Amino acid sequence: MAELSSPSSSSAARSSAADVAGARGPLLLFSAGDFAFNIYWQAISLYLLFYYIDALALPPATAGLVFMIGAIWDGVADFCAGAAVERTRFSYRSLVGWGALPLGLAFVAMFAVPASAALWALATQAVFRTAYAFTNIPYAAWTTRIAHSSADRSLVAGFRMGFGAAAGILVALALPRLVELTGSYGAATAVLAAIGVPLLAAIAWRVPEPMPVAVTVDRPRIPTALMALGRNRAFVTLNIAAAAASAATALTSQSVLYFFRYVLGDLHGGPRALAGMAVGSLVAVPVWTLLARAHGARIAWLGAGLLAIGLPVAFALIAAPGGTATAAFLFAMQAAFVGFGLASWTLLPDTVDWGEAKGGLRVEALAFGTFALVQKVALAGTGFAIGAVYQANGFVAGVAQSPDSLRAIRWLMLAGPVVLIAAMLVAVIAIPLRRDTLAGFKRA
Repeated sequence: MAELSSPSSSSAARSSAADVAGARGPLLLFSAGDFAFNIYWQAISLYLLFYYIDALALPPATAGLVFMIGAIWDGVADFCAGAAVERTRFSYRSLVGWGALPLGLAFVAMFAVPASAALWALATQAVFRTAYAFTNIPYAAWTTRIAHSSADRSLVAGFRMGFGAAAGILVALALPRLVELTGSYGAATAVLAAIGVPLLAAIAWRVPEPMPVAVTVDRPRIPTALMALGRNRAFVTLNIAAAAASAATALTSQSVLYFFRYVLGDLHGGPRALAGMAVGSLVAVPVWTLLARAHGARIAWLGAGLLAIGLPVAFALIAAPGGTATAAFLFAMQAAFVGFGLASWTLLPDTVDWGEAKGGLRVEALAFGTFALVQKVALAGTGFAIGAVYQANGFVAGVAQSPDSLRAIRWLMLAGPVVLIAAMLVAVIAIPLRRDTLAGFKRA
């Protein structure tokens, strides 16, 4: 016979459940910031290079060079933002709040460039990426303060990836339609910025930011902090793995519009496939979150990598893939890519704790800035590689492509990610963090 609960035990259970829900509420609201940031980031990832080549009519190699320089500057700005925040007394939430409006305005300016104006495109991109760095790096570093366990960090990463995927769906479907309705990319992106700006301001206003004692007492000099990061084996190997993962993801996603338009001859299939990829992210987020919480983020990352390395091989065996097969392949690839992102963002705060436990020095914002720099360099190389390979194989925007150009588009989307993911898996295996590593440090 089931035992009846006493009123006091039932009240305690309700109180405990309320406490858990109350603790999760700030985590959920905080994670919604990735919806705002991914409105901006997905627009860059999915449409900026395409905008340069097809809307501004820049030569592909020039567009790739502009994109590469901008992405490298993005990484430098991330590093500078991390260094500046590491040494200042400003809270992360205040930097996010004050940066929300300038970031939105810079985003619109980046998509309001006169035709063929490569230098103007580069200048506006640099302004946007600087504003993004000084807003996004504090937001990312905030994770170390709002989530204190690896399990909670997996939860936050899952929430963030879910919001990011939702933003990806919005951008993939809405941006082309908004361009048609408003007649320009500038007006279309202004509509998107009107969503991102107030959301970031609300998060800065409502989400708390507990301050660790180590941060309030000791703020290391930048050279000292950099040496500490260099000695942090968990941080170094995580950066290598995440850089390869970012490059593989970008190589796939930035090839989509070209593959559908020129290889398949389907002008409207590309945006639909990108939206489908974002749906794949939404579907996959809870799966990778549960796996990371149950078995550790590193195991989840390895599983995602094994899936992602097999999919292009299988797709390459299809003699003449149509739009449906291609969309299904991209859906599955994006589901695997979500595992990369969730695992890396879960483990990054853990490497901060690892470094403090091993070396006695806590480096937060600079760790996130350095991590972002490495990823942006990888993305810069990817953007440049796409433009250079396309131009070397005779790509000309808006016309039927030569057989060499079509082969370049196809194999850059398939073979490139396989090589990068293989390198990523080697680095993931070398990451020293395990499920109970930090718990062991805390017990000691």
